[in-house]
Amino acid sequence: MSSQRLASVLIANRGEIACRIARTARRRGMRIVAVYSEADRDALHVAMADEAHLIGPAPAAESYLQRDRIVETARRAGVACLHPGYGFLSEQPELAEACARAGIVFVGPPASAIRAMGLKDRAKDLVAAAGVPVIPGYQGERQEDAFLRAQADAVGYPVLIKAVAGGGGKGIRRVDVPDAFADALESARREAESAFGNARVLIERCVPSPRHIEVQVFCDASGGAIHLFERDCSLQRRHQKIVEEAPAPGMTPETRAAMGRAAVEAARAVGYVGAGTVEFIATGDLRPDGFWFMEMNTRLQVEHPVTEAITGLDLVDWQFRVAAGEPLPHAQGAVRIRGHAIEARLYAEDPQADFRPSTGRLHALRLAEPEGVRVDTGVREGDGVTPFYDPLIAKLIAHGRTRAEAAARLRVALDGTLVAGPRTNLGFLRRLITSEAFERSRTDTGYVDRDHAALVESAPGIDAGCLRRGVLALLASGQPPAAGTSPWDVADGFQLGAARVQVWPLAIDGRRDAVTLVWPEPGAGGEPEILYRGEPASGSGGDRIAIVPAEGGVLVLRDGRQWRLDALDEAEAAPEREAGGGGIAAPMHGRIVAVHVAPGDRVGRGQRLGLIESMKMEHALTAPAAGTIVSVAARAGLQVAEGALLFTLAPEASE
Repeated sequence: MSSQRLASVLIANRGEIACRIARTARRRGMRIVAVYSEADRDALHVAMADEAHLIGPAPAAESYLQRDRIVETARRAGVACLHPGYGFLSEQPELAEACARAGIVFVGPPASAIRAMGLKDRAKDLVAAAGVPVIPGYQGERQEDAFLRAQADAVGYPVLIKAVAGGGGKGIRRVDVPDAFADALESARREAESAFGNARVLIERCVPSPRHIEVQVFCDASGGAIHLFERDCSLQRRHQKIVEEAPAPGMTPETRAAMGRAAVEAARAVGYVGAGTVEFIATGDLRPDGFWFMEMNTRLQVEHPVTEAITGLDLVDWQFRVAAGEPLPHAQGAVRIRGHAIEARLYAEDPQADFRPSTGRLHALRLAEPEGVRVDTGVREGDGVTPFYDPLIAKLIAHGRTRAEAAARLRVALDGTLVAGPRTNLGFLRRLITSEAFERSRTDTGYVDRDHAALVESAPGIDAGCLRRGVLALLASGQPPAAGTSPWDVADGFQLGAARVQVWPLAIDGRRDAVTLVWPEPGAGGEPEILYRGEPASGSGGDRIAIVPAEGGVLVLRDGRQWRLDALDEAEAAPEREAGGGGIAAPMHGRIVAVHVAPGDRVGRGQRLGLIESMKMEHALTAPAAGTIVSVAARAGLQVAEGALLFTLAPEASE
């Protein structure tokens, strides 16, 4: 390819990565064209662009995955190149081919390289032929249930069932015993089909207590190929990365050199051009002979900012340069590691509810950027987090001279961050990076699951001090019973003493509840005493408490946890979302993918009733108590809103 100046770009993506690409494109003086769905009409990436085009309804399948529509939009906009970002169409060889037919430069590898590395089974065969170590398993064409089970038995448990297409932790299931294989296979296939349109899987030996190490590679069209060192991505939940850092703690020069060579050889094996990441599974001690190829991501990674922080390079700028036909800006020997960087992913999800995605309006959003911290985000205060896309709110990237300094700066950033509306993993991130295991670099890919109880605050109900602060905020806002009248203005004939007592119905996190207000006598002034379930609601709720107004109610936040309080009139019915009294409601917006019970079935506490899919992840719907199913409103394929009643259960009488 001859060198050419890329004067304009269409960014075929949304959210944080679209905004990040736009920042580099703006510095390069490029005209920026955005695309958006109906749900993203007012999104930040649209506001950052010079022009923007609507490409379809909210669901990604009808908008951001519409390849031909996006390429035609790029052609009509007259752009020089198209950047796919990550996710969506970024690893579709057909997109690269469609761009070539339209005379548009694709900012990514050639279609042949994407196709070669796009299926994990074929990729492992390719890199093995190039001398790259691969983990034992089965990655062939045969997909019969019994055959795959036999392969798993031969490999030895535990095994991983992995979708051959895609990434992002989707379509992966760990199986510890043979009897669990069939259900895990069905679930992995279903999730893979939904996320990638390909239900094929491979079987892979599960390495005990492994670390997930990946190497950033860059190649140009003239045959130049280098690596930009490694990232440690071992802190994961459900195979989804949470915290990433570079360089990998405990990495030796010998292992770094061996991994770097293997990664470059893997890229050269497919004629790679552009930015890519070669992922390895490794033993905890990072021996030079203790790592194996997992897959190659033929795109920019979510965690690329930690590599940028330790090298001082702009990887998106390098992508544009290579796409324009330029050679790599630096040779291998000219790239150095400077300090340490750690990235934390801030998600809209509820750790107290098994990390299920959370949606809603961002009533407050404060993303702290102290010294040494960079924040990448695609949302602003007032924006909505929808059920249609990945729930990432922001990435906080801290850089320091040492790992300890980077971690300390990240803690300061997390402490100064406030998100109100959707529930988030903010408190979880704080506990994770202050854990002894993290501070001593003694984590692996199973750490979060093993230490779940310590990392996720599971105390039931609302803290008494937070409840008091929230109730007082509601009263101050003029909500009933303080709406224009004094509690002493209502004569009910039942209270003759000096103090006046009112029972005030509230909804706490959507469930009907109540507090008792004990008002001082007239003229005494002061706040009412607040009783909750017979006990005084006292205390301040802690130093890091915040009160945020939210559509007639208040959000109370402390250390990353959030409770919503809404005042109710006596005449109001119980909220629709209330799941008590035998109702099992949808915990989020999503699509029902399976229903396992019918009216008349007896179920036990915790028994799975069905599955709901949101943001391409499956979540189980379970029985809150033993009993009999009375009615079933759920059916496979049904799109439901958060709070929709799906099952009605008649609980067994307690003995």
